[in-house]
Amino acid sequence: MLSHMDPRDQTALEMAEAARAWLGSLTPEQRSVAHDAAPADDERLDAERRRWFYTPTDHGGLTVHQQRPAQQRAAMRLVATGLSMAGYVTVVATMGLDNVLDRAEGFVTRFDRERGRDPGLFYLRVFGEPGGDAPWGWRFGGHHLSLNNLVVDGQLVATTPCFMGADPASAPLLGGAVNRPLARVEDLGRELVRSLAPDLAGRAILLGKAPSDFVTANRTTVSEGDQVIPLAGIFRGARLADDSEQAKLQAMSDAIDEAAGYTPEDHRTVEYTTVPKGLPGRDLDRSQRELLLVLLGTYFGRVPDSASPLADYDDAALDDVHFAWAGPTAPGLPHYYRLQGPRLLIEWDNTQRGANHAHSVWRDPEADFGLDVLARHRATRHGR
Repeated sequence: MLSHMDPRDQTALEMAEAARAWLGSLTPEQRSVAHDAAPADDERLDAERRRWFYTPTDHGGLTVHQQRPAQQRAAMRLVATGLSMAGYVTVVATMGLDNVLDRAEGFVTRFDRERGRDPGLFYLRVFGEPGGDAPWGWRFGGHHLSLNNLVVDGQLVATTPCFMGADPASAPLLGGAVNRPLARVEDLGRELVRSLAPDLAGRAILLGKAPSDFVTANRTTVSEGDQVIPLAGIFRGARLADDSEQAKLQAMSDAIDEAAGYTPEDHRTVEYTTVPKGLPGRDLDRSQRELLLVLLGTYFGRVPDSASPLADYDDAALDDVHFAWAGPTAPGLPHYYRLQGPRLLIEWDNTQRGANHAHSVWRDPEADFGLDVLARHRATRHGR
């Protein structure tokens, strides 16, 4: 029977089965943390679901630490339903990087946590009742991860914001190999900008230095004129309980901004605008357009094929995708890029820790969290 279903319906069905199994494995106390109100076309009622982070803070939900091994297995089964195999491998590799970062920082406590860098502090939460026609969804997040999924009328309708990062972005493996979970996401962008003739590069490169982070940060919605938010601000006003830890966070935030050296004019140059900045795909040659399509695939390929929009990017769609860059183009130096087009915003930065700390996000500027579908669902329901 499943083979005759629409692929997006089948993915949603697999998600619902996995979500029910996970919730069913939890104690009442665990479930009270893991389960929240159904998605709604109401900013106040839906505020928790629309809140997202990529910093080492409380993302909301049940953590890996709070679950027994069998429950963890059920949780990761749910997470896997929203990812391709490559996406899943990248996610679990990112979770493990907190162990590497812990060693690099000297195994210290940070951010009001008993363990500052903790691969057990990844949070899963289900919104609404999985299955059926009513809206429901789930979120999985922690340090450098945020996955957001919405199902309406039994179909997976939204997978953004979709954030993946890596710190360290590059780390040694035995035999001279290198662990770079987001290598192609970075290298393809650099290959594209370096392939441009000087006149085209002059249009694509907005500025010779990179911002301190990606521009739209973890805002619920993106808007005209959005500029970089300092690290301390990404915690969304949640002050750390320990004053000394809060002071360390602020000092780190200030140091990152100082290293970027951005002036108000620089911020205006790279700020988000609804009219895309940079070079449109229509001005690229065939080989560069192929590079652009493969680069898009490093974002769209994170989710199952049934949820990926990559097949929609024919020649006409590629024409409208704009590519913008900030920073040097040589490897190993702080840099940033943006891909923007209709219903598309992608941002990448690798600027912190000597350009060894990467962020990447795929968003739908018009309808992150499936807000457009929720609005239509509400209108249809009230029209009956």
